[in-house]
Amino acid sequence: MPSNNNDDVMTLEELAVYLKIPKSTIYKLVQEARIPGQKLGKQWRFGKQAIDRWLEQQTPSNEVK
Repeated sequence: MPSNNNDDVMTLEELAVYLKIPKSTIYKLVQEARIPGQKLGKQWRFGKQAIDRWLEQQTPSNEVK
């Protein structure tokens, strides 16, 4: 059964803090479909588990610059 924990979904601002990168970098990554996220209306939302999986899949050749 899925968790109803609000920490499972992050806003763009929360993701920037979580990844310790600027919001502008996240905007670029989502526009290039390089990071998992969903746009709801005018706002982006990111699943923490999807982001954690994405981080694990990154290799030195795929690192965010």
